[in-house]
Amino acid sequence: MGLYRTGFVSLDEYFQIRENSEELLEYIDGFVYMSPSLSTKHQRISRKLLIQFDTFLNQKPCEVFHAPFDIELKNENMEGTKIVIPDISVICDKSGFTDTKYVGVPDLVVEILSPSNQSHDLITKLNLYMKYGVKEYWIINPMLHTVTVYSLNDDDMYEQHDIKTEIGKVTSKFLNGFGVDVEFIFNE
Repeated sequence: MGLYRTGFVSLDEYFQIRENSEELLEYIDGFVYMSPSLSTKHQRISRKLLIQFDTFLNQKPCEVFHAPFDIELKNENMEGTKIVIPDISVICDKSGFTDTKYVGVPDLVVEILSPSNQSHDLITKLNLYMKYGVKEYWIINPMLHTVTVYSLNDDDMYEQHDIKTEIGKVTSKFLNGFGVDVEFIFNE
């Protein structure tokens, strides 16, 4: 994921850019980032995970959303405006919904890596989600066929909860009882 435009951009400028662009754009501390075009593999993985989460969450208080859906990260301890577009997010606190986005902190976020956005998702977003208190962060790597799950520990730091490569069932610590077969995720 690269910078859409170099230099600081005000929130108003960001919204003007978004209004005149077809690109998926995120806003983090005055910088605008452009999401890469989604590959067929990315779309297949996203669809499979969305269905798995949706099926599991049926009759439960949480909901699952998929990109493009804006999340304006907000909590009482953090300043600045961050608008991200996770591939998948699970939200249990419904008080933050507006007509166009969610304002608050999702409980679980999934990002699917592309060759051009790896450092953004592995470093920038991992730290951002941890600081804001996203309870669980899944990183799906289609190039290596790995799924890594990070969960907040008692010190509000991410620790690796689960990692699977190629085979096995990856599980959630936050969604007790939820798991997905890694082969299923990557099987075309």
